[in-house]
Amino acid sequence: MELTLLPHHDELIERCKKGEAAGYKELYQRYAKAMFNTCLRIVNNIAEAEDVLQESFTEAFKNLQGFEYRSSFGGWLKQICINRSINQLKKRKVIWVDIDGTEIHNKAEEIFIDEHEIELKVEKVKRSIMQLPDGYRTVLSLYLLEGYDHEEIAEILDVAESTTRTQYIRAKQKLLQLLKEGI
Repeated sequence: MELTLLPHHDELIERCKKGEAAGYKELYQRYAKAMFNTCLRIVNNIAEAEDVLQESFTEAFKNLQGFEYRSSFGGWLKQICINRSINQLKKRKVIWVDIDGTEIHNKAEEIFIDEHEIELKVEKVKRSIMQLPDGYRTVLSLYLLEGYDHEEIAEILDVAESTTRTQYIRAKQKLLQLLKEGI
């Protein structure tokens, strides 16, 4: 059995910086699936996610000379994908609801959903997440799946931090409701 060593990420990026077409292809193949999933979780449309993915890689490759290894390439690329996905949502005129002036606290107390009763199967959760409105799905994905905190999400979306908290609370409630209903 022959072992094949994969080039270290830094070496691969350096090959790309030198204009090596095979390097670009390998870098794309290495990250495309994960980045597509990130885009899809936010835009919730396969065709749009594919477009955002291609635009993201085009932007990354165009700006690769400026990549300085302050973060991992994957982290840098993911940020590009998320920003592009958010821009795609903004084109749809997603309405962000701010907590100020809303009755969210009272509504949260009125709706009781026993989380332990809900059978959390992965495919069921994914389907339910995809049914959420764009704003809810975006904040929920960025917070739970991508690991951003509310301050970072607010900066990415250019909204108040209280808005991201509101969207997250409502998204979680809606997701739990969808799961409980078995949709």
